[in-house]
Amino acid sequence: MKKLSLIFIVLAGSLWGITGIFIRNMNKYGLDAMQIGAVRLIISAVVFSVITCIKSPSLFKIKIKHIWMFIGTGIISVVFFNYFYFNTIIQGEVSVAVVLLYTSPVFVMIMSAILFKEKITPVKIIAVFFTVIGCALSCGLFGGGYKISLIVLIFGLLSGLFYALYSIFGKYALNNYNTYTVTAYTFIFAGIGACCFVNIGDTVRIITENPILILWILGITLFCTVLPYLFYTLGLKDAESSTASIVVAVEPVVGAIIGMVFLGDTFSAFKILGILIIISAIVLMNLKTKKKSE
Repeated sequence: MKKLSLIFIVLAGSLWGITGIFIRNMNKYGLDAMQIGAVRLIISAVVFSVITCIKSPSLFKIKIKHIWMFIGTGIISVVFFNYFYFNTIIQGEVSVAVVLLYTSPVFVMIMSAILFKEKITPVKIIAVFFTVIGCALSCGLFGGGYKISLIVLIFGLLSGLFYALYSIFGKYALNNYNTYTVTAYTFIFAGIGACCFVNIGDTVRIITENPILILWILGITLFCTVLPYLFYTLGLKDAESSTASIVVAVEPVVGAIIGMVFLGDTFSAFKILGILIIISAIVLMNLKTKKKSE
């Protein structure tokens, strides 16, 4: 059963890793990063709300004083993470975007030390160093045929920051509510928040003029949001969360391969080395967590 759980987690990471294919094709038909994020989040909100309702309608009960948690996970984290990550994919390379996204553990470590008084150990410092070196190699700062622009670098790092914020706000939310409740309200608030930043009429016009976008929208919602979440949740039932966070690091590998093989990203030994170093940093940080847990 444990092997099956790991397979579910690998599937989740792999599906998250193919997000770039959908982003590039949806942008090709005229949708910008925020519009793509808005339609994805709105449909996902409906799907996760239905799933939560089927599980138990009582899971929708929350306290007014806790709304700030879901504003944090949904609007502050998910909406802005989508915006910066999708823009990094559109303006840069998919393989670089997914690598920069995985700087998030560094941000989580720093914020956790400030907010939750978690210790910054020598192992964590080494992992941060690995992450910085891995990003520098992957982004072409040491050569390798690709040079990242400043705006793409900033957007990529911001995607990692806002992705990390989900862990921070989510920790508060999960201390008070079920996973289904947190997920449903995260996407509900994210969908509402995203609508505040887009021209709904223009978005609908682009979609009606290009009906093929409906398939891409359903695809990114099903294959890059709903299914990976369900697979990851199933995987967590019989796998330790620390093990899961290591295995799901297959995402940057899949993202890099997709970018270089199918989307015309620059291929270089520097980039591959950078990706491997970042994955090593993730493994290093989580192995330490696993050892403490045991």
